[in-house]
Amino acid sequence: MIIDGKAIAQSIRKNVAQRIKENFSAENAPCLACILVGNDKASQIYVNSKKKACEECGIKSLILNVPEDVSKAELVALIEKLNADKNVSGILLQLPLPDHLRAAQNEIINTILPTKDVDCLTDLNLGKLFSGTSQIAPCTATGVMKILKSAGVSLDGKKVCVVGRSLLVGKSVAVLLQNENATVTACHSHTKNLEKEVSQADVVVVAVGKPKMITADFIKPGAVVVDVGINRTDEGLFGDVDFENVKDKCSCITPVPGGVGPLTVACLMENTLTLHMLENKISKTEKFAPKH
Repeated sequence: MIIDGKAIAQSIRKNVAQRIKENFSAENAPCLACILVGNDKASQIYVNSKKKACEECGIKSLILNVPEDVSKAELVALIEKLNADKNVSGILLQLPLPDHLRAAQNEIINTILPTKDVDCLTDLNLGKLFSGTSQIAPCTATGVMKILKSAGVSLDGKKVCVVGRSLLVGKSVAVLLQNENATVTACHSHTKNLEKEVSQADVVVVAVGKPKMITADFIKPGAVVVDVGINRTDEGLFGDVDFENVKDKCSCITPVPGGVGPLTVACLMENTLTLHMLENKISKTEKFAPKH
């Protein structure tokens, strides 16, 4: 089965739109501020897709384009201005930042108020995620979990291999998988015998940024494969998984494009609504709580 991420994302956006319509007027609807530094084409595409999703869901959007040579102090000042704006529900800093800001990236992210940190990347919100008290999780990691749930994949007791250890995806999705009682192996660039580790897994989640890195030899027959990677090459757009050669060996797989990507944007809409509801003291009781 090829998993249709677009259809799942559409269902999430429709649900968000309905909840906004039921709880808020146009004047006090959620508002998402996206900060885009520079003119990176891929980032511009992502931000435009977020703007379109906001419009569909009834979320106000602020797209803030700042010059590529912006200083750290200027970027922090912009974030602090948004922190103080009561009309802004969530703040998203589009990553990656230009080279001159990379060393300060974590510091800059942590200037976002945790109550407006819509992608759950501040140290405080990540701590809450790992301790099981967070009510949101990073958007892409959340999207992976929604894909698995939509596909009817039972994670209880299953062996799951996560290839990649970024905070945005690898580490976060590993926690969410463990919360569903999966036995998780986290692999990365220093893992020895990577093929052996991956080939033992019932579910494989790949987020490394290397086109077609995971070939059919890595995949156990009947496994579930979630490809988070998106790589632009001279030959076209490819995931981290060799889709054409893997799809007939696994039970279900996400395509690139059209798999995890649409879910990331849909979950961003859902997170924005969640933060807005919390700010307005409208109950949301679900937490990403660990199980024993």
